[in-house]
Amino acid sequence: MGDTESTSGPHGTDNAFHALHARQAFLEGATAARPPDPPDCPFCDLPQERYPTHYDGHWVLLEPRIIVPAHTVPPRRRWIITPDGLAMNLWDAEPLPGTWCRMAHRTVCSCLQPEDSWPWATVLRQENERRSQRLFNLPEDWGLPGTG
Repeated sequence: MGDTESTSGPHGTDNAFHALHARQAFLEGATAARPPDPPDCPFCDLPQERYPTHYDGHWVLLEPRIIVPAHTVPPRRRWIITPDGLAMNLWDAEPLPGTWCRMAHRTVCSCLQPEDSWPWATVLRQENERRSQRLFNLPEDWGLPGTG
């Protein structure tokens, strides 16, 4: 009996605890590829900012250069960076006055189905669609001046 290790944790078995964390990470959008893979969106290929989360081994892609007052972002869309460099979703917690937050890229990815009708996210999604257009996606009738 002394030669086996207990697999019980505070929430049942360790496997159940890790499965719960993995499910929660998925629900929050913490599904980014781990380093050394590039922090690019797998759907639109735009580069993002990748942060580790408090879910061990799970990373999230946050929209680059978009830092907004947390009270302007709907609940469950607010991500903050903790002092130790981890990204944390505030879920339904009311942010303290003066709190700034980030948004997960999947909320505004132009290649994913919108999760809601938040107008600000729609504008960012449209901007991401514009940014993801590559030179090789130009219309057939496009040409440089003087070439046609």
